[in-house]
Amino acid sequence: MTTSTRGAGQAPAVLVLEDGRTFRGRAYGAVGETFGEAVFSTGMTGYQETLTDPSYHRQVVVMTAPHVGNTGVNDEDPESRKIWVSGYVVRDPARRASNWRSQRSLDEELERQGVVGISGVDTRALTRHLRERGAMRVGIFSGEQLADEAALVERVRQAPEMKGADLSAEVATEQAYVVPAIGEKKFTVAAVDLGIKGMTPHRMAERGIEVHVLPATATAEDIWAVKPDGVFFSNGPGDPATADHPVALMRAVLEQGTPLFGICFGNQILGRALGFGTFKLKYGHRGINQPVQDRSTGKVEVTAHNHGFAVDAPLDKVSETPYGRAEVSHVCLNDNVVEGLRLLDRPAFSVQYHPEAAAGPHDAAYLFDRFVTLMEGQRA
Repeated sequence: MTTSTRGAGQAPAVLVLEDGRTFRGRAYGAVGETFGEAVFSTGMTGYQETLTDPSYHRQVVVMTAPHVGNTGVNDEDPESRKIWVSGYVVRDPARRASNWRSQRSLDEELERQGVVGISGVDTRALTRHLRERGAMRVGIFSGEQLADEAALVERVRQAPEMKGADLSAEVATEQAYVVPAIGEKKFTVAAVDLGIKGMTPHRMAERGIEVHVLPATATAEDIWAVKPDGVFFSNGPGDPATADHPVALMRAVLEQGTPLFGICFGNQILGRALGFGTFKLKYGHRGINQPVQDRSTGKVEVTAHNHGFAVDAPLDKVSETPYGRAEVSHVCLNDNVVEGLRLLDRPAFSVQYHPEAAAGPHDAAYLFDRFVTLMEGQRA
């Protein structure tokens, strides 16, 4: 929820948390006001991919890296059609962009898209506060009439919470489209868009997959009309406890036994489809440096995350589900949060993170190859 005007300049700004703590700084991007959930991202690079990740819809992102904007903005790296964050918080914005691919400054891009931000904030103190108290509602206000902080706190407390929010249909495509295979076409995949990033179908296309991206409102009939070799469920924003339609859709895929791969929100959807619960993390995982262990190989991956909810599944045993046996395949080494699920009797698996590496490391690229192997096995 944002209102803004152009021309931030050096306008005063204030960030107000729902528990009453405030941080004063200068406007960065558009001047105005915005509300959302305050979260922090630990990535030191890749801010353009973060800003355009639809999973950040209705969130105000605090960057823990102190210096942001030094490589500017270009037209090649966005992961979707627009910036999705509700607001942006940085400590020390770059005074000028310096990169051969840069086409304009980050400040200019935020202003152009009407994104209200704040700079000059002690983001280390703010991040510590969110780690101790948990993610919470926040408002950023810039321009005039910032003195009455008590009134601003009350306005923040009236903003909607992330828990119970059903947001995937707000960010997904309204019309189906096709990303053609690069080189020889080997497989067809139906990808359910719950907030998909552009690099994800590209990674599949690199492997000879023709990707049919379908709206979040797609039906099982829409999926089968594609005649897919596999079905993919993407990342996306909101509370998975509200996602009844995607859960029903995934159960239809599981009933058919079609190879299935889900990431991020798709992992939570698979968890619910199998009968597990989900819960809200205290402050979530966001960044491109999260350690995850693949329990089938013992290998540790450095991975890209953006999730505030997780699946509640047992780590120490194989579970019986309506679709056969299931186990936790990946786990976060920081806090033992479930980071992946795998069915043992059907060709279906998911991970809680972003293997497309935009932005982020490439350690998890093998997961797309694992999806290809499932489809090869089903075809054979």
